[in-house]
Amino acid sequence: MQNDLPRYTLRIPQELLDKLGYIADYEGRTKNKEIEQLIKKRIAEFEAIHGVIEHKETE
Repeated sequence: MQNDLPRYTLRIPQELLDKLGYIADYEGRTKNKEIEQLIKKRIAEFEAIHGVIEHKETE
């Protein structure tokens, strides 16, 4: 696990978390990696419609 990655606390209803866990297990991923895949998919969908979001490095 990379410790240099930013952390974000997600508050989510237990039922959704449980269902996410089920899907993640089915796909052979952790819940964290499943969320990461969902975020990547959503960003790709958004950028396909609205153009690439320019990333600005923060230090």
